[in-house]
Amino acid sequence: MPRLALSDDFLREYAGLQKQVRKEVDGAIETFRQMTVPQLHASKGLHLEKLEKARDGRIRTIRVTRSYRAVLLAPDDGTNLFLLVHVAPHDEAIHWACKRLYSTNDATRGLEVRNVEALEQVETYFETKADSAPARLFAGHSDTVLRDLGLDDQMVRLSRLCVTREDLAVLAPPMMPRDQYEVLEFLSAGFSPDDVWEQLIVPRGQTVRRAEEREPVSFGEAIRNTPDRIVEVSGPGELERILAEDFARWRVFLHPTQRRVAYHPGYAGPSQVTGGPGTGKTVAALHRVRHLLHHGGEDGRILLTTFTNAMADALRDSLGLLLGDADGGLLKRVDVTTVDSVAARVIREARGKAPRPLSAPAEKSTWTRVRARHDVPWNEQFLAQEFRNVVLAQGIRTPEEYLRCVRRGRGTQLGRVQRARLWRVLQDFEADVASRDAATYTQLCDQAAGILREQGPRYRHVVVDEAQDLHPAQWRVLRACVAPQTDDMFLVGDPHQRVYDARVSLRSLGIPVQGRSARLRLNYRNTEEILRWSTALLNGRDITRLGEDDAADGAPDTLNGYHSELHGRIPTARGFASQDQELRALVEQVREWVDQDGVQPADIAVCARFNTLVDAVINRLRREGIPAVAVKDSPGPNVSGVRVATMHSMKGLEFRCVAVAGVGASVLPFAPQITPAETDPVQHQTDLLAEHCLLFVACTRARDALAVSWHGDRSPLLDPVVG
Repeated sequence: MPRLALSDDFLREYAGLQKQVRKEVDGAIETFRQMTVPQLHASKGLHLEKLEKARDGRIRTIRVTRSYRAVLLAPDDGTNLFLLVHVAPHDEAIHWACKRLYSTNDATRGLEVRNVEALEQVETYFETKADSAPARLFAGHSDTVLRDLGLDDQMVRLSRLCVTREDLAVLAPPMMPRDQYEVLEFLSAGFSPDDVWEQLIVPRGQTVRRAEEREPVSFGEAIRNTPDRIVEVSGPGELERILAEDFARWRVFLHPTQRRVAYHPGYAGPSQVTGGPGTGKTVAALHRVRHLLHHGGEDGRILLTTFTNAMADALRDSLGLLLGDADGGLLKRVDVTTVDSVAARVIREARGKAPRPLSAPAEKSTWTRVRARHDVPWNEQFLAQEFRNVVLAQGIRTPEEYLRCVRRGRGTQLGRVQRARLWRVLQDFEADVASRDAATYTQLCDQAAGILREQGPRYRHVVVDEAQDLHPAQWRVLRACVAPQTDDMFLVGDPHQRVYDARVSLRSLGIPVQGRSARLRLNYRNTEEILRWSTALLNGRDITRLGEDDAADGAPDTLNGYHSELHGRIPTARGFASQDQELRALVEQVREWVDQDGVQPADIAVCARFNTLVDAVINRLRREGIPAVAVKDSPGPNVSGVRVATMHSMKGLEFRCVAVAGVGASVLPFAPQITPAETDPVQHQTDLLAEHCLLFVACTRARDALAVSWHGDRSPLLDPVVG
């Protein structure tokens, strides 16, 4: 009987077929799997056919319907393993198949595909263009270095003709093999060959550095070496699971770097994964939970935590999909919730009830009362930040500790007399809040961490998503939830998406990740055009690495090498004289996405800085006959309507098309939330950076299309992308 493997390209095409055609594909696959290889060649129904004009002699096609054909790659190593790579209308399928060439990457040992006809045409064009160029993009790397990293003769020739990174982008997959393109992307971003080897080749399991010393790989081995793009069907149940209507690529395919961190056999302590938006950090966290459920002991409970309740709900649903029916019972061993919810539960169980969480307006009014009672020169914002970022961040309990503490991240110097006076104000705030049986969320975490240290750990493993926004008090809760041991904590996050002031030194909190950190750089969500446009918003901004509370702890975090293989339209940015004009254009943009691009309303999002504009957008869309719902109302996947949210609420979400509205000078940066430079120059820069990151987060929620708009004066945060 023949064995069958499916490529991710085929599965993506399959998901876009009409339901009746998918049924026919299912039937053809099942018939294929039931036949012997000789029967396949003799079958008049499937009609396994070799194409005379195909560039790859292993290409075959089979009949799906009278008008559709599927394209397969036949084995040439004596095995019966066929690879299903494409499905399309008859003429389109034949045209596609004749241009493709499959090969084995010499370094990654995986199977790859190229559009060989298109590459030959580009090579002719590039030769003429490059003749007059004073320098070439990869002139600093020898042919030997490129071949050691997996480039074959054709790709070495083409790399020599690239003058700029834009030339390289022309060769992007599906024209050029993905693995070879990724190597050139990293080199063009300034990474050394050694860095590229460690980042891209080692995760594939390659140990032989020199190309001439490597042994050839068979067709079957190449397929097994490509788990990020190919899945072998092990049986009827597996086939049905893969082809199910709720198929999600992340459940089946992982990039080698993702797989290496998610299915690591055992970390000696806390481990950390970072990466820009869309690089699959959350996917890696979910797969890590799956691995720990299978290999971490039958009675070991797991805490999977994130920043908001909405994101926790999404994680719970995604984990259920990943585990499936076969492993569904394992979900009972996982608590999926926020750190604040864990803290409140710990306090309730220990004391019978927990203090009432203090809202932001209530906290501000409390600071106003306390400040008036003490008649101090510091404003409410300064007092709140001092309490949160110094006292609660360091777990300070006594005036002596406060007098001795190092106030890192605070630019205003305080002498002993000032600190003593300030301590009395901070203590008065605590007493005022406690008298109403209330507490800030950070206070709740501070209290819960103390209880957990007394009672002992509650979990065997803790997995943390959106780690960049957690406060030190929240980290102390998580640290106390699990004993220091192998595989105790697995953290994922992106410091470029840090929209809250949450600088923290993990090492000082007993969460050392040195030597157990990895970075993801391949973006699966955004087009390269959206990615580059959004990344430019952070140009010139030093981003402190995750887990380090000061840039002095190490070099700033960068997005070098961060890229996407997807391409599309360049984002638009437009200004208007009034809000009414901006909303009118917004309606036209949404209609264009729905009517011309065929995007479903639920795949479109509009976000703004504050709820006032969010409400105005919802009302305007509905008035124009476009269904719209607020993200804060948690609309289910079956609820139609454009999703509308604040920028903060967009964290962790993604949509095909996103409109970011109201990006005006009075809103970003929002002056009331920016500490004046004369009050605290360090905090001033931190607050400004959070505004840049917030806009970056909002823009990177878009997969295919991004439209940014404003009325009145444009936000200066847009200056790097709007000249």
